[in-house]
Amino acid sequence: MNPVALITGVTGQDGSYLAEFLLAKGYEVHGTMRRSSSFNTARIDHLYRDPHEEGVRFFLHFVDMNDPLSLVRLLETIQPTEVYNLAAQSHVRVSFDMPEYTAETVGLGTLRLLEAMRVARAPMRFYQAGSSEMFGAAPPPQSEGTVFCPQSPYAAAKAFAHWITTQYRQGYGMYACNGILFNHESPRRGGTFVTRKVTTGVVDILAGKTEALYLGNITAKRDWGYAPEYVEAMWLMLQQDEPDDYVIATGESHSVEDLVEAAFSLVGLDWHRYLRFDERYVRPNEVDELRGDASKARERLGWAPRTAFQELVQIILEADLRAAGIEPASALTVPALEVATP
Repeated sequence: MNPVALITGVTGQDGSYLAEFLLAKGYEVHGTMRRSSSFNTARIDHLYRDPHEEGVRFFLHFVDMNDPLSLVRLLETIQPTEVYNLAAQSHVRVSFDMPEYTAETVGLGTLRLLEAMRVARAPMRFYQAGSSEMFGAAPPPQSEGTVFCPQSPYAAAKAFAHWITTQYRQGYGMYACNGILFNHESPRRGGTFVTRKVTTGVVDILAGKTEALYLGNITAKRDWGYAPEYVEAMWLMLQQDEPDDYVIATGESHSVEDLVEAAFSLVGLDWHRYLRFDERYVRPNEVDELRGDASKARERLGWAPRTAFQELVQIILEADLRAAGIEPASALTVPALEVATP
């Protein structure tokens, strides 16, 4: 029988890439999404087929992480062998404006899912999507042994989810892993995240739709990797003999200014002419630098990043150019990449 995976938050960047990855490995994949009057399935539309067709292995379910009964029913119905918890309000700046909702979905949502799994009493392996934001003010490089020092409601909620996952692993003997993933990006990243704000801003300037790009703090440094590679690490964690926690990162940090310079230079523009400061994008608590030490993942999982920072920026920018109807070869000052750009 094919292994069965449940992915909460399957419509997000990571959920869509993970679904593709698991389907390619022969899994039956079930994904959860929130009920809405409008569809938010653009990232997974290419995976969906009519469930009445023969051989379908990808299914969607309406589930709310704040509704424990719906989680119990879903687990009883599909009986997954692996559960990947990716559902969350994942925007750090927004978490300051919606702290209670963030805590409910990120923190208590994880607790509700773990408790539903415990009650089900079925052998399931659990992956919790942690975040480098949990390290916050802790000096880099940050590893599995670094003490958390969260600087946002989002980071605090993720820290709760991390420790409650550890509690269920230690207290109930559940196979539960925490993946502490540093920033990972792709063309499927939401448009309000800084990587896509920068690349779409460059495209809009080229297209004459705007004359400036507005950002907040550009001195903050982050460890940026390529999302499709990071979902592979999620899967690898659940294939080990014993559950454990792993940092997934490139080991390099770059400032937001570096990101801006890289994107503008790819199309031959001087970023100084177009960048504007907007204090609305500044967080009440700033995180100066996140840079991960993924030595443990390299040694035990055999995982390592393959996409360098400059290449990552170009992959995202090329995809945004194509989405705007601009052929990358005509806009870029470097050759267009030959790799696929999802």
